[in-house]
Amino acid sequence: MKRIIITGIGALFAFASCSTNQEEKTEATKYLVTNPVEKDTTFTKEYVSQVRSVRNIEIRSQERGYLQNIYVDEGQFVQAGQLLFRIMPKLYEAEYQKATAETKAAEVELQNTKTLADKNVISRNEQTVAQAKLDQARAQQAMAKLHLGFTEIRAPFSGTIDRIPLKLGSLIDEGELLTSLSDNTEMFAYFNVSEPEYIDYMTKVKDRGDDKVTLLLANNEPLKYKGKVEVIEGEFDNETGNIAFRATFPNPDKLLRNGETGKILMTIPMKRALIIPQKATYEIQDKKYVFVVGADHKLSSKEITVAAEMTDLYVLTGGISVRDKILLEGVQRVKDDQKIAYEYQKPQDVLAHLKLKAE
Repeated sequence: MKRIIITGIGALFAFASCSTNQEEKTEATKYLVTNPVEKDTTFTKEYVSQVRSVRNIEIRSQERGYLQNIYVDEGQFVQAGQLLFRIMPKLYEAEYQKATAETKAAEVELQNTKTLADKNVISRNEQTVAQAKLDQARAQQAMAKLHLGFTEIRAPFSGTIDRIPLKLGSLIDEGELLTSLSDNTEMFAYFNVSEPEYIDYMTKVKDRGDDKVTLLLANNEPLKYKGKVEVIEGEFDNETGNIAFRATFPNPDKLLRNGETGKILMTIPMKRALIIPQKATYEIQDKKYVFVVGADHKLSSKEITVAAEMTDLYVLTGGISVRDKILLEGVQRVKDDQKIAYEYQKPQDVLAHLKLKAE
């Protein structure tokens, strides 16, 4: 019995000794801490965008008939007024010739009626009726000429022909799609921004210096021409809470085509931004935290609000202040309420060793 008690006391002392050693070891480990830095900076914000031609229309048939001629090819650049398609015009030519003949007959009838009316052989009312018949014939002639003109489909503006789904000899109906035409001299890139971002943009537009943006193409290469934000929609989308912006890009190389996708890169200025290194943070359930070191050297976790992300850096809008000391390294090896020994490093020195400095 005595042996058991002695053994238990020895184990207790051993455990106490191990705990003391562990605490001494923990306190002996020095961690680096720093402060957030507050300064004016800029960051680049990405927005998914849809690229559209300044003009993109569908070319449709205005008459029914057989497709007699196709004068262009898919992907071809055409000039304004250039003939694209012809629908077999025989029926419409016949109708025009008929209307022309009826107009001539009405002109002769009116002349005869006028001669008789001048001699008081017939009344002036009959002359008026003859004049009305001529006006009606001329209207029918103009309508027949219009229908005949619709058998020739011409380009309303210069642009690039899209796919041509129909082939020669196809019977087409009125309103049937023949192709599409795109004016790609300039391109629109539409992108959506949230309400807070819209307010920031509008209130800081004077501080930006310019309204130029970059278009990042699908291959992650930037378009070599800068775009300009020109038009903003008049109201927010009630479902998404976003508003659409539009940027206009020159397209002299014809690289951009209607329907492309990309990303708009917009430079956003921030006054007195709070900046911390990314390595000072950790994440739990999509929320980001830092460890703040108190006056008693104890750690407490604080949730932060990230406004923007740059290489190695986060720009914050809330959670901590510039006066807080935050744990710079070892965030995965510590926990709340843990007391640590630390070494302070100036935030300017910390930023100097990162890939991207706040400017």
